[in-house]
Amino acid sequence: MKTRKLGKSGLEVSAIGLGCMDTTRPHAPVPDRNEMIAMLRTAVERGVIFFDTAEIYGPFINEDLVGEALAPLRDDVVIATKFGFNLDPIKRKNLGGLNSHPEHIKQMVEESLKRLNVDAIDLLYQHRVDPEVPIEDVAGAVKDLIQTGKVKHFGLSEPGAETIRRAHAVQPVTAIQSEYSIWWRLPEKEILPTCEELGIGFVPFSPLGRGFLTGKLAQNATFAATDLRSRIPRFQPEALKANQKLLDLLGEIAEKKDATLAQIAIAWLLAQKPWIVPIPGTTRLSRLEENIASAEIELSPDDLREINDAAAKVDVQGARYPEELDKMTGI
Repeated sequence: MKTRKLGKSGLEVSAIGLGCMDTTRPHAPVPDRNEMIAMLRTAVERGVIFFDTAEIYGPFINEDLVGEALAPLRDDVVIATKFGFNLDPIKRKNLGGLNSHPEHIKQMVEESLKRLNVDAIDLLYQHRVDPEVPIEDVAGAVKDLIQTGKVKHFGLSEPGAETIRRAHAVQPVTAIQSEYSIWWRLPEKEILPTCEELGIGFVPFSPLGRGFLTGKLAQNATFAATDLRSRIPRFQPEALKANQKLLDLLGEIAEKKDATLAQIAIAWLLAQKPWIVPIPGTTRLSRLEENIASAEIELSPDDLREINDAAAKVDVQGARYPEELDKMTGI
């Protein structure tokens, strides 16, 4: 697979990474641990070298799995993880709320290093901006960790543009991670221009719209109570039905390119900027290979114009998060 550099940092990763959250998802069907370890190792064989996890996933069990799966391949991969929630690593429980106090960051990094079975974290994100802790203090804590060799690069997830600037002034930010796809384009307003100005890479999560942009979800789809989509307005029946128009238009383009909807969605992201690296998640090898093949799809300026024109005709219905989660984002 082709590689890309995240902004001016010099951190080189595969053009498409792998979001690992679903490999330990709590809702049915619960993935088999051994199968997920095998899939992560197969991903490396196929050229994926950029893996994304977080302490909150589980909590902790996702880092455990990623650490075990990638230990034999450590020198070949880049592992990103995140801090920022109030978690108890001893009792392995989520205590609720955000926590980016410097002492907590340093404690959690020590625990993440053990779970990931690494000497240094390649890319460490603040998972959500903590309104109780100045971002300068957060960036300063990560700067200390970089100076001691426990962390290599600093990132932020779902921050606003001003937060990015303030953090970057203390410790250069390597990557911003936020949701971005054909059906969620708000980062284009302020975040992407800020990244371009400062030389920061951008890592879109949910590049397939949490499965919607694959075209595999029925208009009357239902989700388990433990599945976040069950609480997201955009995945309620009325919204799914209204948003089908976007899939119909993209389907015409996919047919012309002899590609799947998912591949067009990922290829569109790759075509936006050379420092954008999407991290679609999956638990199925067939989907992994489908996503990887997206890197080989070339979209011409005319193709991109056609996609943008199609998307502009659809007023996407429904918020991307339930209200309580939307409050945690700064974008």
